Amino acid sequence: MEPKTAHSLAFTNGYSNVNGLKMYYEIYGDGKPLVLLHGGGSTIQTTFEKVIPLLAKNRKIIAVEAKAHGRTGDRDAAVTFEQDADDVAALLKNLNIQRADFFGFSNGGTTTLQIALRHPNLSDKIILGSALAKRSGVPNWFWDFMSKASLENMPEQLQEAYRKVAQDPNALVVMHNKDAKRMVNFEDIPEEQIKAIKSPTLIINGDKDVVTVEHALELHRQIAGSDLAIIPGGHGEYIGEITTLTPDFKETDLIVPLIEKFLDKKSEDQT
Repeated sequence: MEPKTAHSLAFTNGYSNVNGLKMYYEIYGDGKPLVLLHGGGSTIQTTFEKVIPLLAKNRKIIAVEAKAHGRTGDRDAAVTFEQDADDVAALLKNLNIQRADFFGFSNGGTTTLQIALRHPNLSDKIILGSALAKRSGVPNWFWDFMSKASLENMPEQLQEAYRKVAQDPNALVVMHNKDAKRMVNFEDIPEEQIKAIKSPTLIINGDKDVVTVEHALELHRQIAGSDLAIIPGGHGEYIGEITTLTPDFKETDLIVPLIEKFLDKKSEDQT
């Protein structure tokens, strides 16, 4: 790892050999680890660039890029949420992180669910931002769109971000097609598994999100003791995700105070 500076914020970055994959990560700040997991087709920066400087003031932020995304390598295999969860767990083991909090957005939120299910001893608190756990959690048009997905329909901001950092910019279409296929083949996470999650959980959803408010409420009811926040705006607007940014964007629009309040709150088993 070597020190870097971006937006006046110092960080270290590097690659770790994870299950036969070179996984890219960035580390900011000091304190208890908070792992950030980006959305589909995205990079660390496209999902989290606006919130990292704020979250890193009091915590160690470990931001990860998943298989085939951004600077992380690929395998000759499909992408799955289960494998992404196992890759993150292996990375943290390599970094000597015993336990951490997790904040996953969109696809990263579904991966965070899988981390809580597959690696319960690794996850303390989890934050599920616009996370999908069952097919009925999005409108029918979403599945029609995914079945016909093409690179031309991928937001230009995400395409540019990938090409900017990827070792092989021409692999963009491979990443896109793998992500689209993962969603086409998405299967519900069984309700009994969701109900078995023990990690203190914060569920966040936009009121105009792709993931429905009803689905977020259903997750809230299934995960005992979870907190639910419905925020005005669209998919990722509450964290300044790159495709939601407008000229009048303000840092005060971000929900970082809400996230910090949840992370700082003592769990019942800590009191």
